[in-house]
Amino acid sequence: MGCNLRTLRQVSGAVPLRYWPHLSLAIATAVARLPMTALETARLQRQPKTLEHSPIFIVGHWRSGTTFLYELLCDSHQFAYVSPFATGLPWEFLTLGSLLRPLLTQALPEDRFIDGIKVTPQSPQEDEIALANMQPLSFYHGLYFPQQLEPYFNQGVFFDGCTPTQIEQWQQAATLFFHKLQLETPGKPVLIKNPVYTARVARLCQMYPEAKFIHIYRNPYVVFQSTRNFYRKLLGQLALQPCTTDTDTLALKSYPRMMQALLRDVADLPPAQYIELRFEDFEQDPLAHVEAIYRQLELPGFTAARDRFAQYLQSRRRYRKNQYQFPPEDNQRVYAHWHEFIDRWGYSPEG
Repeated sequence: MGCNLRTLRQVSGAVPLRYWPHLSLAIATAVARLPMTALETARLQRQPKTLEHSPIFIVGHWRSGTTFLYELLCDSHQFAYVSPFATGLPWEFLTLGSLLRPLLTQALPEDRFIDGIKVTPQSPQEDEIALANMQPLSFYHGLYFPQQLEPYFNQGVFFDGCTPTQIEQWQQAATLFFHKLQLETPGKPVLIKNPVYTARVARLCQMYPEAKFIHIYRNPYVVFQSTRNFYRKLLGQLALQPCTTDTDTLALKSYPRMMQALLRDVADLPPAQYIELRFEDFEQDPLAHVEAIYRQLELPGFTAARDRFAQYLQSRRRYRKNQYQFPPEDNQRVYAHWHEFIDRWGYSPEG
């Protein structure tokens, strides 16, 4: 719904008749927003796309605990981050997003239908939906058109088959979006959470040589079951056509490829630019791990934010994670494909 017309033209698929009203509404809103899109783009055209501070990226495969970590860090009020309004209106959130904030606030869901995490106007979001609204390289386009889910996924995560021009278009969109986040919250480093960037650390280091990265990993057996639920629920909400892709197979193939890319890309990063967390340990003592993040990445302000971190953790005490079954046949498939990382991190099946 936040796409511009150019992106809508570049991304397409066969849409059954019952989805036409939704697609028509997306086109109509893109047309209606054109004046504000042009106004905001013109305002930013002559400004250098530089950031006041090196950005910080939270990476890790989907369903590995990245959201918990992201929300906790953002609650410190020490970072610029992606709001729900920036996600839904990436081209116009500095202008139209501000004007429509009361209306948009009422339209927000109470929680994320994937995992029940509460959504508020201050809830930090991934930048991936926003970037999917700005250009065609995103796995989200595969969720909208799931008959092409695998090619869209491989292009949007690994840049498979992409031309230099296409990659440059993504990079320009990301640079513009990060710059707008900085303008919205000046003086604070931009903090981004996006599982896609697990496979893109080298590219981000080219863009921002002093960028910092926090990798969080979780029991792969849990990640597989949670990723299955992730696809089932997202496709039910977003797909504009029936899904013909085996999402289990896609997840089994993509996880090791993402992890291998990450390990390769971070091998030479100094300690002040990269830290790795085990989700199960982080969950047991979040405050100690956040302090370790601040210390290793040389971030200021932990002492000042300690009370806010503690308040956020207190507010989460009633949250309950999704529960999953772990059939032996699933565990066998997961180990067959992901054993390199299961053995590396010392995990065993749940249940």
